[in-house]
Amino acid sequence: MVRYPKEHKQETRQRIITTAGRRLKRDGIDGSGVATLMKDAGLTNGTFYAYFTSKDDLVAMAVADQMRAQHENIVAQAAPGRAGLEQIIRWYFSTDQRDTIDDGCPNAALLDEIARSTDPTRQAYTDGALVLIDGFAARLAPHDPPSARLRALGLLGMMAGTLQLSRALTDRQLADQLLEQGIRNALALIDAEQHN
Repeated sequence: MVRYPKEHKQETRQRIITTAGRRLKRDGIDGSGVATLMKDAGLTNGTFYAYFTSKDDLVAMAVADQMRAQHENIVAQAAPGRAGLEQIIRWYFSTDQRDTIDDGCPNAALLDEIARSTDPTRQAYTDGALVLIDGFAARLAPHDPPSARLRALGLLGMMAGTLQLSRALTDRQLADQLLEQGIRNALALIDAEQHN
């Protein structure tokens, strides 16, 4: 029997979590079985329980990982202040972001299922959403981020709902127009909030 170093097990676990996150966003939580999730990671179904106690355990880890990645790759990389919020908004409402579900936002892809998931999955989502919201709030009110937290939550909700609706529409022109309107609405929201 081959013994792998501890790092190998951690790397394999992370590979499963990352590939599961992409599959869950594409096919949904209920539409993604353990066998498919393990196949995506290049592993056999039988090795699943060496890494996770249940599918729910993996889903919670994948949701947390997707939220962390969205913060690290998008929100944390954006410029400070209004310019950073505009960067985030324009990225979020891009056709590329809308059309690449498995590489896109976990909010728009999974919210309806997360709401019906286990408490650990909902908590993983909540923790990740709060980090995003705090990143928005710090740009809305740099000198008093707590005062902007609810407004940032509203911005996140508006963004996720608009992207979900754009993804659902079969009329491509209308879907594109909705994204453009989403940019205008989000910018108007952050500009209005800065004057309060």
